Amino acid sequence: MRKPFFLALALLLLIPGSNRGQTTGVKKRRPLPYEYGRVILNSYSERSALAPVVFDHWRHRAKFTCRVCHVDIGFAMKAGATGINAADNMRGYYCGSCHNGKMVFDGTTVFAACSKTLTAEDQSRCERCHAHGSSEKDDSDFIRFSQGLPKERFGNGLDWQRAEELGLIHPVDFVSGISIKRKSLTIQQDFALNPKLAGMPDIIFSHKKHTIWHGCELCHPEIFVGVKRGATHYSMVSIFEGKNCGVCHNTVAFPLMDCQRCHSKPVQAEAKE
Repeated sequence: MRKPFFLALALLLLIPGSNRGQTTGVKKRRPLPYEYGRVILNSYSERSALAPVVFDHWRHRAKFTCRVCHVDIGFAMKAGATGINAADNMRGYYCGSCHNGKMVFDGTTVFAACSKTLTAEDQSRCERCHAHGSSEKDDSDFIRFSQGLPKERFGNGLDWQRAEELGLIHPVDFVSGISIKRKSLTIQQDFALNPKLAGMPDIIFSHKKHTIWHGCELCHPEIFVGVKRGATHYSMVSIFEGKNCGVCHNTVAFPLMDCQRCHSKPVQAEAKE
């Protein structure tokens, strides 16, 4: 009577992934510096017999603030949620807001994103964006770009904030014909947030550092409800799930593994009686 039981148990143990106590999680490969922030767009590409689009944030964040693209132009903050297509680009929306063959940036005419024709020249231009599986692995552009910029440990391996402070990059916050002129708002002072884990350094949050890239409307009210401190309740669990701070940190801004970038206030030693 016991033989069938042991036979079934032996077969179960031979099936991959059936071992008791075996974890099902798979540790992802840490992206290389030039891959960090990369987004693969494939809403319509493969349906049209084109390779998916490879979008590298580092190419654009040195030239434009995040607010220009995600507020003025209207790109969603989640990859694939915008539903970009060639027709919209040709009408001057989304990528076509700048990639229209007319806009001049830094003395160079920005190439057009999409075209109704398909000449050899057009195909070559298409492949600049529809590059998944080909030139996306080429890091030579990033190496040339990153030379001379201050370095960091994680993400792109670049300290973007320091690069902006030193004037090594000049992200544009206004695109003619798209952006509207706004009055500058009073920037709140830096403040400390108490961690929930005892012994962990306090979080120092700087509105100044964030408003340079985001303005106010990128974070409020969609990511953080209201503007009053404490109005939004979040935790490291929700942040790791891609909410609140995790919308940007872990995807484009420096990743969450760089704990000391946020938890930067030294722990005060308790006074002894």
